[in-house]
Amino acid sequence: MVDQIVSRNIHIFGDNISTDLIIPGKYKFKTTDAKALAEHAMEGADPDFSRKAREGDIIVGGENFGCGSSREQAPLALKGLGIKAIVAKSFARIFYRNALNLGLPLIESREVVNDIRPGDKLEIDFKSGNVRNLRLSKTYPIEPLPQFLLNMMDAGGLVPYYREHGRLPWQRP
Repeated sequence: MVDQIVSRNIHIFGDNISTDLIIPGKYKFKTTDAKALAEHAMEGADPDFSRKAREGDIIVGGENFGCGSSREQAPLALKGLGIKAIVAKSFARIFYRNALNLGLPLIESREVVNDIRPGDKLEIDFKSGNVRNLRLSKTYPIEPLPQFLLNMMDAGGLVPYYREHGRLPWQRP
């Protein structure tokens, strides 16, 4: 269940991390396989990222994370790498929607990002609406994800949810 995530590691990036930095355009049309795209995740910002990142890690970004073109391969590559969530000061709207549709949860919180340091671990509770920095023993309130989004995340995204239920998550059965 995506209700609660405890990070293995965090990876900190700055402002204006574009979709081209997340997955360079030269890989955009070569495959739609998440694992193949994951080999090049964040290559434009950190060429060694895909070798450092592990299943269960969380990305922390600054302002305007996911800006640029609307390629859904960007959140797909991160999800394929095993990234469990992204916390940023703000997200580009199209990246935000693409990530949610693909089952990658996002959190906007200036306070969490401002306090984060390398080596920190985060505990995220999407249902109750809290992020806890374990180093600081500090809890930050966030907007809880609605149940229909939690259900969609648990299914792996919008399309898997639809395949499983024959309807969109916000539609009544």
